[in-house]
Amino acid sequence: MEQQLPGGALGLPHFWRESIEHRLEAQLRPRLGLESEFCDPALERLWRAMRHGVLNGGKRARGLLSMAAAQAAGADPLSKAALDVAAALECIHAFSLVHDDMPCMDDDALRRGHPTVHVAYDEPTALLVGDALQTLGMEILAGLQLPPHRVVRIIQVVSRATGAAGMAGGQAIDIHAVGESPSLSALEGMHALKTGALIRAAVLAGALVGPAGEDERSMASLDDYARCVGLAFQVLDDVLDAQADTATLGKTAGKDAAQGKPTFVSLLGMQASRDYAQALYEEAIAAIEGLGHNRRPLEAIALALTQRTY
Repeated sequence: MEQQLPGGALGLPHFWRESIEHRLEAQLRPRLGLESEFCDPALERLWRAMRHGVLNGGKRARGLLSMAAAQAAGADPLSKAALDVAAALECIHAFSLVHDDMPCMDDDALRRGHPTVHVAYDEPTALLVGDALQTLGMEILAGLQLPPHRVVRIIQVVSRATGAAGMAGGQAIDIHAVGESPSLSALEGMHALKTGALIRAAVLAGALVGPAGEDERSMASLDDYARCVGLAFQVLDDVLDAQADTATLGKTAGKDAAQGKPTFVSLLGMQASRDYAQALYEEAIAAIEGLGHNRRPLEAIALALTQRTY
């Protein structure tokens, strides 16, 4: 029987709010508990700071996308492997946010409506939290109960998305783009790395849990979907940074313009940016038309991510 569509903090239908998202949160918490064998107060403080960086709400978009991709690939999205992949991706995404918020990077005091880790604790702790969350994510992936060649492939996909060919590379470009006026293709290229790479990795890693992970055509369709969703996510992020207030966003609004960062809004204008996000959403939906009814959660998440208000 066809499952209902996913739900949760993104404003999606009810099923995933009460089941999928709840299970994802439950999967994350034990991974972030204080290690009972350690009595050092500094180590306990590090674990508390790690929990602060992860268990503070958020859209859980990457974890949910990976679980939806697992379903699209013929796996149970509530299987241990699917949940482990989702938990790992949320840890890795949180690492990127903790580092991104630091004064040497984007310098933000708010994340998901809470003080950022370097504000709630201190900068050295925030640096260590990011390092620890990245390696925790990889540790979770290394322990996946899947055929070894799939585990290796998942680790390769996620590792590439976090390094110089992904988030780190995109962040490097972003830092040096302040005050510049890049072309549309250059701006797209930067965000394909900084934002889009981990979204694509989430979809591909999730799909590798299921039988269709061995099918090149299905994986290509899912990758096309993820590429469009990742770019649409960033386009709308730029729109919301220019339009929404800090209370709605849960982070400081208007920072991109204040820092002189190039955005889709500064390049295309507000309405054209919204139109572009809509076109990317439609392209994403078209990419997975051939995947059967199990694609429905991916469709719902794409819609929610391109219509969100924060």
